[in-house]
Amino acid sequence: MIAYMGMLYRVLDVAEELAKEGISCEIVDPRTLRPMDIETLIGSVRKTHRAVVVEAGAGFAGMGSEIASFITENTFDDLDAPVERVTGANAPMPYAKNLEQAKTPSKEKIIAAIRRVCNA
Repeated sequence: MIAYMGMLYRVLDVAEELAKEGISCEIVDPRTLRPMDIETLIGSVRKTHRAVVVEAGAGFAGMGSEIASFITENTFDDLDAPVERVTGANAPMPYAKNLEQAKTPSKEKIIAAIRRVCNA
């Protein structure tokens, strides 16, 4: 899983939950887009043969889009499944706490993406 900022904590929770089921997840926090830690991203994909990119933003033209594109362009032959992206809803960030939670990627959506790339 590749996640940054607030989503990093959510994927850490997901990894802990999936470990109980015997699914091991490697987590990469890229920190910056420029410079991008190319070696870490490529190394992780070549090790796991999968990638799930998680971002809180709406997904369109975001950092997660760039990361997913980079992975696909540079490690296509290493992938056993398409790169999955888990993003927030395509809507402005609301002020109400319950709506904010509905907009951002949930643990359930992240787990479903991991299961898809693992064919589980």
